[in-house]
Parts: sequence; C-alpha cells; structure tokens
Amino acid sequence: MALPELLQDSLAIPVIGSPMFIVSGPELVIAQCKSGIVGSFPALNARPKEALDAWLTRIVAELGAERAAHPGKKIAPFAVNQIIHHSNDRLEHDLELCVKHRVPLIITSLRAPGELVARIHEYGGLVFHDVINVRHARKALEAGVDGLILVCAGAGGHAGMLSPFALVSEVRSFFAGPIVLAGAIAKGEQILAALAMGADLAYMGTRFIATQEANANAAYKDMIVASDANDVVYTPYFTGVHGNYLRPSIVAQGLDPDNLPPRDKTSMNFGSTGAKAWRDVWGAGQGVGAMTDVPPTAELVARLQREYALARARLCGTEGRS
Repeated sequence: MALPELLQDSLAIPVIGSPMFIVSGPELVIAQCKSGIVGSFPALNARPKEALDAWLTRIVAELGAERAAHPGKKIAPFAVNQIIHHSNDRLEHDLELCVKHRVPLIITSLRAPGELVARIHEYGGLVFHDVINVRHARKALEAGVDGLILVCAGAGGHAGMLSPFALVSEVRSFFAGPIVLAGAIAKGEQILAALAMGADLAYMGTRFIATQEANANAAYKDMIVASDANDVVYTPYFTGVHGNYLRPSIVAQGLDPDNLPPRDKTSMNFGSTGAKAWRDVWGAGQGVGAMTDVPPTAELVARLQREYALARARLCGTEGRS
C-alpha cells in the first residue's frame, strides 16, 4: 500500500509518534517532525483550551521555518488527537481550531468520528482512527476515515488484547488503505517487522516518553528506563478501560497491582493519596525493556533509522557489502 501523498517523501522512517496524555507537547512534536517522523499530541493537553490556538500557531510556524531553511530535509507533518466522546466538552472548540490551522492529520479515538471526517476532508486533511478489533475497524471505515491505527497487545495506555499478527491480517483482508501498527514497538527492527506484517507505519509512544523533550517528570522517565515487560500491568482499574501501566507507579500510590480493590467509579481519584491516572500512575507499553536511556529526540530517531536500515540489510542479505 502506497502512503497518502501527505506522508510521501516527508518521513525519514515510517513512524508516527503517538499522542500521549500530558507527555506530548509542542516541544516533543516539533522535535519529532524535524527529525522526520510524524509528531502528535492530544488536543486536551493544551490547557486551558485557549492555549490550543497558540500551540498550533507555534508548531505550524516552527515547522514552516525549518522547511524554508532546509528545503531538502525530510520534515514530517504533525497530527492532533481528538477524543470522540460525550465527556469531551471541548471537541467542537478544538475541532474549529484544527480546521482553522489546517492540521494535516487528525487522529480520532474511542468512537467512530462521524461528521468530523467531512470537515477535515474539506481542507484536504486526513483522519486516522484508533481501533482494537475488527468491529471497531469496520465502524471507523463506515465513517469514512482514511487510515486505521491498530492498537494491539503490549501497547502503552489504552491497549487491545489481540496479537498484531492476527489483527493486521484480518483488517488487511478488507482494507487496502493505510494501517498504522501499535504495540511494544521500541527499536528500528521492530518498525521493519511491522511493515513486513502488512502495516504501512509504526506507532511509537512509550519510547518517546524517555526523551529530553517529553513533558514527563524525571521520575517517570527513570522508571521507563529501569523497567521491563514484567513491570507492565494491564487493568481497567484506573479509567474503566483496559490499559497498560507501570507496576512501580501503582505501588507508589499504596496499591497492590496484583490485588486492586473495588473503587468508586464516579470518582477519578484512587489509592491512599487521591492519585489520578496518567498524572500519578504512569502508562507504558511492554517494550520498556528495550529502553535504556533518555536521549534527545533527534538522536533517538537517528538511532532508529540506523537500526531500521541494518535490519533491512540483514533481510536482503546485503549487510557488510561494500
């Protein structure tokens, strides 16, 4: 499957940096795009809501200046994540700003995006939708989305339970358009594996939490580096939707990750400290064991490029040839 024109000739490697609540801000998005991968952030990260206009203005201006200064450089477009849910009372406000700034790619989550798709298509933007199973994929396609993000087992945050081998294969049987694959992707060879499986792009989140530009505190970044897959707990306890979280951050709130108690689902707080999901209990994917440092984003993307190229050379039998 050929990538949409928007993504052709603008990517250093076939990667979208996934939007992460609290963690993804203008600094990370701009660094990702300048490095040649799609950077994204949830619209809800801009607080108060009036800040979103300034965020979008800054991102558009800095990426435009970078393209003007370096005409031959691969500079990726950016994306904004919109939560399609009745609880998101900012959706119309945030969508109007995305239309105003002609955001190249909108990533929608939770529910099929409905009329939003037509409004983004009016100015030439694309809409990709997060799904965890075939039923959700079909509903999103009925709504007219341009691409699907398959959030498989092992992804950070709200993740599905299906193996990527199963879900990519089933979705490919009825959809020839762009597929983005999420789930424990942390290295260049895993990006190549996603493409070999039938996806067009890899979706990477947790690896970019442990970067210098990420809006995560130092303890969170250190915990990413110190953890492995066994430290990831899959539970609906914190938000009502199954997700992957770091075991030590759960313990720090006075909770037993293996015996989480009943909780008042009308309250967003939990534990002995009145903690909140994402702010105090931290999401992470099962790929954390491959993360051993906190580099600048540009350095990390360059490393991923080298790993990706080496993996391709190994498969093609060209490694070590002059």
